[in-house]
Amino acid sequence: MTIALAFLALIIEATLGYPDWLVRTIGHPVSWIGRLIGMLDHALNSETPRFASRRLAGVLAILVIVAVAALLGHLLERSVLRLPFGIGLGAIAASTLIAQRSLYDHVRRVAAALEKDGICAARAAVSHIVGRDPQALDEAGVARAAIESLAENFADGVVAPVFWLAAAGLAGGAAYKAINTADSMIGHRTPRHQAFGFAAARLDDFVNLPASRLSGLLIVAGAAVTVGASPAAAWRTLRRDAARHRSPNAGYPEAAMAARSASLWRVRASTAGLRSPTPRWAMAGGLRSPRIFARHLRSTSAPMPS
Repeated sequence: MTIALAFLALIIEATLGYPDWLVRTIGHPVSWIGRLIGMLDHALNSETPRFASRRLAGVLAILVIVAVAALLGHLLERSVLRLPFGIGLGAIAASTLIAQRSLYDHVRRVAAALEKDGICAARAAVSHIVGRDPQALDEAGVARAAIESLAENFADGVVAPVFWLAAAGLAGGAAYKAINTADSMIGHRTPRHQAFGFAAARLDDFVNLPASRLSGLLIVAGAAVTVGASPAAAWRTLRRDAARHRSPNAGYPEAAMAARSASLWRVRASTAGLRSPTPRWAMAGGLRSPRIFARHLRSTSAPMPS
């Protein structure tokens, strides 16, 4: 039942996404979880206690966050499955935990901007899917940032929620989304969150272990049906370079995606976020035409429906 729920949710989300009017009307599950995280951060993360006390408070916070999300997901699933066409209703609810359509649309906007509107518009478009300031990026940098974000978010925005939906139903999917949102909000090495967000960051690393590896394999498989891509090269690059990333998870989809995108990638001496030696897939370059970058972005995200 949970596998069927996850499969239907994936189809619904890929086809319809999460409508903007619904976001404006009731918000989004991520924003609801975010409010709970913000409340706990405000209530429990005092800057006066010792480091160990703040870390313990962070453990308590993530336990509450996961428990609330899992309980609500479980109760919702039990309620809707009793109704006629309940699995369809459950799949609609589950689809809100997946970000495939949104990710695809954002990458397409970057491609369209590169192709038609110029570098300023492309920087503005890519700013919605990357965490760094894009103002210094050229066309190669914008394309690289979009591809890297596509790879990483494919893992934690698509594959991971579907995996946990299939494994544990709405409770598992909601719990995963809560953990991932907590990591995004408080899992940072800043003075305020280094201790308090430690548990959220480590738990997010743990729950993404299976999906990150699976996403890398799916990208390798996708290379087999992509013109000009080599699944053998993608597999070799994944095996060679994935573990060189500082993240225990991000290197798997990024390495596989980079090999699939081999025509855009070349070696540079160093790059932020990677251990030495720098993986061959770390930086983009070698092409000069924004149209080529745009076509590459479109082909990279092509397996998702338009």
